[in-house]
Amino acid sequence: MNTTPDNQTEFGKRATAATPIVPKSASEALRPENGTPPPAKRQRSRRARSQFIVFLNLLMSTVVLTVLAAGAVVYVGKLSFEGKGPSATPATYLVKPRSGWSETADQLERRGLISDARIFQMGVRAYGNSSALKAGEYEIKPGASMHEVMDALTSGKSILYSVTIPEGLTVQQIWQRIAENEALTGDMPAEMPPEGTLAADTVRVTRGTPREQVIDKLKADQKKLVEEIWERRASGLPIETIEEFVTLASIVEKETGRGDERSRVASVFINRLNKGMRLQSDPTIIYGIFGGAGKPADRPIYKSEITKPTPYNTYVIDRLPPTPIANPGRAALEAVANPSQTKDIYFVADGTGAHVFAETLDEHNANVARYRAAMKKQAEEAAETKDGDAEKPAE
Repeated sequence: MNTTPDNQTEFGKRATAATPIVPKSASEALRPENGTPPPAKRQRSRRARSQFIVFLNLLMSTVVLTVLAAGAVVYVGKLSFEGKGPSATPATYLVKPRSGWSETADQLERRGLISDARIFQMGVRAYGNSSALKAGEYEIKPGASMHEVMDALTSGKSILYSVTIPEGLTVQQIWQRIAENEALTGDMPAEMPPEGTLAADTVRVTRGTPREQVIDKLKADQKKLVEEIWERRASGLPIETIEEFVTLASIVEKETGRGDERSRVASVFINRLNKGMRLQSDPTIIYGIFGGAGKPADRPIYKSEITKPTPYNTYVIDRLPPTPIANPGRAALEAVANPSQTKDIYFVADGTGAHVFAETLDEHNANVARYRAAMKKQAEEAAETKDGDAEKPAE
């Protein structure tokens, strides 16, 4: 009779009821049972996946931190690039031809015009101005930000200097003026151009402009001007070549500085040439004696020099001198190309800076007498004023 022991536990009961014992044969008992995959493999797979996730988390964290750090650098750099600059006074900066941003940034920092050369260069690149640097001299205002400095150096609005060539200067005098101009650089050309071939003009240049470039411009401008006016000249002028045209214009230029007189002075010389008379122009005496250097201001023309033979003295030679005696401006060229229609063959100064004109020698002699009387009176008044000042008691 099967009996259940009294001390059988409840667990045993459940186990017995859930798992009945099935008898096996000897061969079945010796046959290996199908097992489950080793637990170790499942543990290694989970560990690998866990390491990959950790790596991804680390990578993402690094990327986020890098982006945040870069953003902070950009933000701080932008504040510095846009903020008030270190310069306290107005300054100028010269960008030389073929200069680069690296050299420019270093020089700006050394001069205290920007606070950081590296941030400045990064800002230049960020705004797409890496190739926009323009040669010239620029004004840097007090407290200008690096952004404002960049805008100035890429604007092309550099400081301009005037090289002024007045009408009536000789080539030698113009040569000296250009050579002494401190805004220009470089050597002068080896040879001076012919008299009368440089334009009377004001040339605007940036600091560092080569002197030879200015001279080339003056030559080109004068050539163009002379040819244009020569093409519009009145018919029947007693002038055979364009060179003679410039020569006569240079004499008119030296005879008067008044715009309202030039065409009438030109008519006197045209009338004299038509009559076969000598021009008898005092400036040609001066050029024949002193050449391109010009007469000293305190040096008079002596009576003996009026008839002194030189290739330029139109009191001695017929017609025109061999070359111009100065560089005529537009007004003198226009006056010769289209002179006033008069019968005047004489003129003389009136003592006020103007001239009086005459058709006959008698009229001219009367004008000369009045001029001399006026000059005598001015000299006497000047002497009286000087003597009166000398007699004043000391205060």
